[in-house]
Amino acid sequence: MNRSHLGEMELMVLLVVVRLGDNAYGVPISKELLILAEREVSLGSIYAALGRLESKGFVSSSLGEPTPERGGRAKQYFRVTNSGVQALKLTRVTLTRLWNDVPLLQ
Repeated sequence: MNRSHLGEMELMVLLVVVRLGDNAYGVPISKELLILAEREVSLGSIYAALGRLESKGFVSSSLGEPTPERGGRAKQYFRVTNSGVQALKLTRVTLTRLWNDVPLLQ
């Protein structure tokens, strides 16, 4: 399988990470998917997709400061990489080519 291939969940999560910028972590990603994609996605599924994206080099992560509200745990923030941006662009081009000239969808 091509390492730059994005599955549906990975594509949606990566797009939301781009949209959220510096505030991209599990809960806001989940909320954006619910609002924009009208999909309720578990945090486990989101973090699994983020793990795949990180292993492909499409996102990087860093830990924020621990907070009392989280029981002293830190949030894990995600940021799209240049490779992630390129993967999104390639996916958009590929999907557009596939959609073009499909008679049933015209």
